[in-house]
Amino acid sequence: MRASTIKAIATAAFAAMAASSVASAADMAPRYTKAPPPIVEVWTWDKFYVGINGGYSWGRSDTSGTFYNNLNGLQISPTESGTINLDGWLFGGQVGKNWQFGNWVVGLEADGQWTDEKGGRGFTCATGVACNNVTFGPGFGVAPTSTFNQHIEWFVTLRPRVGMLVTPSALLYVTGGLAVAGINTDGVISAFTPAGVPTSAAWSHDETKFGWVIGAGLEARLGGNWTGKIEGLYMDYGNVSGSATLLTSAPPLRFDYNSDITDVVLRAGVNYHFGGPVVAKY
Repeated sequence: MRASTIKAIATAAFAAMAASSVASAADMAPRYTKAPPPIVEVWTWDKFYVGINGGYSWGRSDTSGTFYNNLNGLQISPTESGTINLDGWLFGGQVGKNWQFGNWVVGLEADGQWTDEKGGRGFTCATGVACNNVTFGPGFGVAPTSTFNQHIEWFVTLRPRVGMLVTPSALLYVTGGLAVAGINTDGVISAFTPAGVPTSAAWSHDETKFGWVIGAGLEARLGGNWTGKIEGLYMDYGNVSGSATLLTSAPPLRFDYNSDITDVVLRAGVNYHFGGPVVAKY
């Protein structure tokens, strides 16, 4: 066999092998790399939290006041009654814990507030001779009086909360429980001595009153671990009462008061929830 013939056969065989390799490669299926599952952060209410709040309150004191002769205990003037507005600003903080069950959230919250809620009025011993035994001088015929001021200085509440999620990050809730308030009542009794000389006595009483509270609110996630809330509360502190005397007047006087105190609060606040969101893979 000649060399040229062998060379032609080798060339043809090489070309056939190359063509077969190309065809085989073309028939192979492409390979893909599977993407990792997405990671989604899911907000949960099941956390401890702390926060601050501020707002305004509309307190009411249904108060009656009566003057007595302190020597014999007899009432010497009709009882005067009226409503005193104890309105003012408030500021404070709260701490709590939530537990989430699907679309329901239950929790327990405690808060403490400083308040500017205060108001006052005056009372007059208005039955002439029975109130005033002064027989001459500038005090003759002048009725004794007492100023009257009340101030809800602070309050704290301890309240369970029960709420429903209107969205995964917005909670509508109701709440109620124990309310405790520090209430100051003060005034000045003014009258005249038997000689017609002006005389007066300042008085002041502090009481810690236990009552109850109910309310409702809306809390929603602002971003990160922060939520904002708006809340309305109604509180009833029950009855506050006391007596004050002016022993140098003619006759010696005793002033008794009795107050039923309620409060309506509207406040807004922010909370920081401890712990991160739940990480879910889909």
